Amino acid sequence: MEFEKLQKIISEVMNVDPDEITEDTTFVDDLGADSLDIFQIIMGIEEEFDIEISNEDAENIVTVGDAVEQIKKALS
Repeated sequence: MEFEKLQKIISEVMNVDPDEITEDTTFVDDLGADSLDIFQIIMGIEEEFDIEISNEDAENIVTVGDAVEQIKKALS
């Protein structure tokens, strides 16, 4: 569930097909995200899941799978 919602957020920010996004997809290398894109994705995650991701945790998000783990951690 988290992954599907995250795919939608990423596809909207990065203008990519959600089906191209896997848990192994990296934001910078695979999607070409810059710091503003990543910020927008983090903001989208925080709004969608009603959670807060600290700057320290956000810096550790490299792949889509990392983001899913942060969401799960914040929701638990």
